[in-house]
Amino acid sequence: MDPEPSRVYDPGLYEKLAEVEDRHFWFQARNRAIVAAFELVRPRLEAGYRVLEVGCGTGNVLRALQEVVPQGRLFGMDYESEGLRYAKLRTPQAGLVVGDAGHPPFGVQFDVIGAFDVIEHVDDDQHVLAQLGGLLRPKGFLLLTVPADPRLWSYFDVAAHHRRRYRFGDLHTKLAETGYRVEYMTPFMTALTPVLWAGRRLTGRRGRAQEVDPAELVQADLRVRPAIGAGLGLMLAPEVRFIRSRWRLPAGTSLLAIASRV
Repeated sequence: MDPEPSRVYDPGLYEKLAEVEDRHFWFQARNRAIVAAFELVRPRLEAGYRVLEVGCGTGNVLRALQEVVPQGRLFGMDYESEGLRYAKLRTPQAGLVVGDAGHPPFGVQFDVIGAFDVIEHVDDDQHVLAQLGGLLRPKGFLLLTVPADPRLWSYFDVAAHHRRRYRFGDLHTKLAETGYRVEYMTPFMTALTPVLWAGRRLTGRRGRAQEVDPAELVQADLRVRPAIGAGLGLMLAPEVRFIRSRWRLPAGTSLLAIASRV
């Protein structure tokens, strides 16, 4: 099976993402979690380390990472050149390349590779994980986020071209089977679990009744609502402390993993 992903986003969605990512609570909370995960591995990196984000899109995460890689070099790769146009504006110091995670176009290895909400988009996620492992230096680190819990599947997953949502044990097994040692894994976005479960079902039911395109419902999810977003952001903020302490949260709409190359 060819693991190459199909087009994930319409080109116009990159513009929408670039507009909202800085102000939307979900992207802000995910960035805090990713930076906290990177800070857990940074003390074990040597000066001059290389960090690659696969599926970097508009550069929202790259920009957050560049603040915490002062002794390293930062690179970004995405399947779509449209997203990299925004990433270049956000992270002019990063090396950017168009490439497919299933066939990464690099002749060098990296100390840290991040794939943040990427592998759920491909048919053969284990192939991609194995390919990324081949790009890691011995004892290098993979930082990973994915959508959690198949019971939360909704119109959003359909419109985003997700192939799956992950159970904790399934992701752990796939990482182990593709040559990684899982050093830390936790659900996160815990406070969103009941909100997401109820909200997306109600919205999806209403959308089906009115024959609304799922892509329009996703656009509504991406709308910035300052008051609601501020409240949810405050509820999610304590998760950073748990991640820094390597605690496993009880539940969440996403999973975060730190794995090292065996």
